[in-house]
Amino acid sequence: MTRIEREVKIIEIAKWFVKNKATVRSAGKHFQITKSTIHKWLTKDLSDLNSSLYFDVSDILLTNFKERNVRGGEATKEKYRRLNKTSLSLLS
Repeated sequence: MTRIEREVKIIEIAKWFVKNKATVRSAGKHFQITKSTIHKWLTKDLSDLNSSLYFDVSDILLTNFKERNVRGGEATKEKYRRLNKTSLSLLS
């Protein structure tokens, strides 16, 4: 990937990220790129390419950071809810 292609890809990911108010994980899945790469591109490389888009992305990342314990708790609750349904159906 050339430098220009990489920069275009970073801008594309950032625009999608803002439009969907996404998480790094969902962006990684959508673009089939690792979470680490997405995070690096959005936090370090984007600031040199497009500062206004960088600030929009930063706001979403900060929101995601503040909400991650709630999301994690909800995911755990849902996991055990599914496990309980499965074990109850096995007992029937």
